[in-house]
Amino acid sequence: QVQLVESGGGLVQAGRSLRVSCTASGRVESIVVLGWYRQAPGKKREMVAGIALGGGTTEYADSLKGRFTISLGDAKNTMYLQMNDLKMEDTAVYYCNAAIRTTTPQGLGAMTVIWGQGIQVTVSS
Repeated sequence: QVQLVESGGGLVQAGRSLRVSCTASGRVESIVVLGWYRQAPGKKREMVAGIALGGGTTEYADSLKGRFTISLGDAKNTMYLQMNDLKMEDTAVYYCNAAIRTTTPQGLGAMTVIWGQGIQVTVSS
């Protein structure tokens, strides 16, 4: 299996930058896509950004393009989210997720999504 651990969250002032990390362990070779989601108090969890490990293709929530950047470390088992010009509305729990290849009991290929525990990012005025 794959385990995901987020790090780097905390309290930051509006307008500043912060980088959060997600480190994957276990069967990392089975990971197809890594992504970040966030959930603010009282709101639904929303996609922030994703990156495909094969070709490096990235995708962002439209509202975050230009401020947030997703990237992979050299070993490709660590993913980063660089967040610039942070706003109070970016306050949320940020979750790392991974889409991984699995095999059903019948031997068929399948995809499974797993989540990290989440990390708090708080932006103050």
